Amino acid sequence: MKTLYPEIQPFDAGMLKVSGIHEVYYERCGNPEGVPVVFLHGGPGGGLIPMYRQFFDPKAYQIILFDQRGSGKSKPHAELRENATWDLIGDMELLREKFGIEKWFVFGGSWGSTLSLAYAETHPDRVLGLILRGIFLTRRKELEWFYQKGASEIFPDFWERYRDEIPENEQGNFMEAYYKRLTSDDEKVRLSAARAWSVWEGSTSKLFPSEDLMNHWEGEQEALSLARIECHYFMNNSFFPGENYLLDNVERIRHIPTVIVQGRYDVVCPMTSAWDLHKAFPEAELVIVGDAGHSISEKGITSALIEATDKFKEMATNSKTKRE
Repeated sequence: MKTLYPEIQPFDAGMLKVSGIHEVYYERCGNPEGVPVVFLHGGPGGGLIPMYRQFFDPKAYQIILFDQRGSGKSKPHAELRENATWDLIGDMELLREKFGIEKWFVFGGSWGSTLSLAYAETHPDRVLGLILRGIFLTRRKELEWFYQKGASEIFPDFWERYRDEIPENEQGNFMEAYYKRLTSDDEKVRLSAARAWSVWEGSTSKLFPSEDLMNHWEGEQEALSLARIECHYFMNNSFFPGENYLLDNVERIRHIPTVIVQGRYDVVCPMTSAWDLHKAFPEAELVIVGDAGHSISEKGITSALIEATDKFKEMATNSKTKRE
């Protein structure tokens, strides 16, 4: 079983102005001359943590990571204006051009898998390969499963806090009720709703629930960006023009080497979505981790993802050798 590469620090970090109001934090790690890979975090609104740097061989890869609009160190924090899927895709292109990269590998999990697919379908000529984890296609049934009824049947104990944040007369549409509170002018209302929303996600992300993960999402900064931005996207169909946009456009990327890593017992992004993607994209390798849920830090998922980055590293090295 593969484990994380050693901890590393960025050799380059900074802020990139991407719109009239947004600045995006970025960092680069590993080998400045290495094979470029961009890491897309979850949420939307999740932000970076140092562990994300460790999924790639630092001798082989130039690792580009960034906090998406409103997330992490990006400014302004938890901002919803000028924050849509197509804005994030534009930001990726600005970063790629800034660093003089022609093509890169794209690595993303959960919402990061959504953004990876959307980016690749928009710019297939810029993608060397895709590594996707915990597939999320943003379809209505996926949202209702997690935020209305479904996952609640498996985690009824953790569901109660999420449920009880909303008065009974508004519980027919939890997302709408949360959106009203997450965009409230009352700071206390916003924060209480953000914590209930975010801790629900953290409570269900692992096969064995983690107190550390729940505590992480109690944090004011973390909870506000995750809950506000997620709810903003989900109330707007993640800004896709159709319910099945990602599957409908998968033909554009079927030539791109792709690995899909999916926890069998993922409650946040159930395996149905990974299976639907694999059926539409049979060329992609589907790795089902039998003893895992949703989290990138679960041992089996971590190992499968590093297997994939090592495989792509060899593929890129062999391709470079042939060209030379």
